[in-house]
Amino acid sequence: MALVFDNTYARLPEHFHARQQPMRMPAPALVLLNEPLARSLGLDPAHHSRDALAAMLSGNALPEGAEPVAMVYAGHQFGSWVPRLGDGRALLLGEVLDDRGRRLDIHLKGAGPTPFSRGGDGRAALGPVLREYIVSEAMARLGIPTTRSLAALTTGDRVARETPLPGAILVRVAESHLRVGTFQYFAARRDTEALRQLADYAIARLYPEAAQAPERYKAFLEAVIARQARLVARWMGVGFIHGVMNTDNTSIAGETLDYGPCAFMDAFDLGAVFSSIDAAGRYAYGNQPGIVYWNLARLAQALLPLLAPDPDAAAREAQAAIDLFPGLYETAWLEEMRRKLGLSAPDDGDGQLVRDLFSIMHDHGADFTLTFRRLADAVAAPGSANDPALEPGFEPWLARWRARLQREGADAAAARQAMNRANPLYIPRNHLVEAALEAAHADDYAPLHALIAILAEPFDEQPNAAEYALPPRPEQIVRATFCGT
Repeated sequence: MALVFDNTYARLPEHFHARQQPMRMPAPALVLLNEPLARSLGLDPAHHSRDALAAMLSGNALPEGAEPVAMVYAGHQFGSWVPRLGDGRALLLGEVLDDRGRRLDIHLKGAGPTPFSRGGDGRAALGPVLREYIVSEAMARLGIPTTRSLAALTTGDRVARETPLPGAILVRVAESHLRVGTFQYFAARRDTEALRQLADYAIARLYPEAAQAPERYKAFLEAVIARQARLVARWMGVGFIHGVMNTDNTSIAGETLDYGPCAFMDAFDLGAVFSSIDAAGRYAYGNQPGIVYWNLARLAQALLPLLAPDPDAAAREAQAAIDLFPGLYETAWLEEMRRKLGLSAPDDGDGQLVRDLFSIMHDHGADFTLTFRRLADAVAAPGSANDPALEPGFEPWLARWRARLQREGADAAAARQAMNRANPLYIPRNHLVEAALEAAHADDYAPLHALIAILAEPFDEQPNAAEYALPPRPEQIVRATFCGT
């Protein structure tokens, strides 16, 4: 009825991490507990009081077997190299096996200062913690690879930001917290032995099939590239904008990692940016595939000493692997878009069909999420109130799309059903998230719980939930999101 730890990362040599106890919090209290996730990890909430759970999950009363460490890594932040970062406000408590036998990290975010805090307080505020809980769990329900949120807690004190804010901790679960930046850290130090240890660890834990390949490190690199190509294609399919796609936020496991100033797009715009720290738009919606490509090139660069003994040969191996990304991404993106449009078989004109739709959506300021839901309605009932053909400019494209469906011999009812399984009705719209966070700061958690309940079933129309599907009114539009560090 409790977490059972087996901590492989903590057993790596001491230069991979720093051992650190969590800061003791004055009065931790549970705000959110993901009970199904807890039970899958072996932690049954029914066998513990809320106070005991709060003490355990805040780090005040560490569960038996936990070995908290702060992980070291480096990274490119907005393109600028930082040779030493690391967990500045987070601790890896350890690893557990879930009910499917998967090894998962248990991670505290906001647990206090570590040797990598660089002068920061190592704390987290309530708003960013709740944002990550809401969005990461919504992404999981959308079927997108992501870290999960086990719990959100208040700490009973306040943290200093622009104004004093309630302190909080997020308990995060991930397949791994290894990042591109973890490999960059050891590569930059020319510590080839540590780099090899790290790669062997990642292969054994995340990519065991690569261990059987003739060139294991190239196979590992190619596997990471493939996972990341599929991941960013899924982001693009739901209008998700990560906001801080630094190499230290790029997961080796291919999960969405570190929800800071993330956002979901309302009106379609390839240049959409919400992050208050992304003034130049480096991580805009439409730039995300190219940024992932760039980040993966940094991983390939870090792995050069392992790819071949001769530097020129290693560079050729790395380039050959990186050259796979554009094709892998385009294939994954087209698969995603075909699902959204009710198409099951490839056609040479599909890419142009999608890009032409996006152009029309941009010109009309069409809502990304609702446009695809309305297209599903238009398949089964052309001319209905939800038919996009009622908006000027859509008719010629709709004729092409319907002709494309007819060439497949698609059944209208089946196509609509398939599209509604691929296109969510409910997403964590920025104005809804902000409203829930604002209420939470006033000790009103009802909007938070209501939003999380709606997002748990994103594809199914729910009674009395119409407002959760609507785009923001002009006065509700959120133009900037914040990291909270």
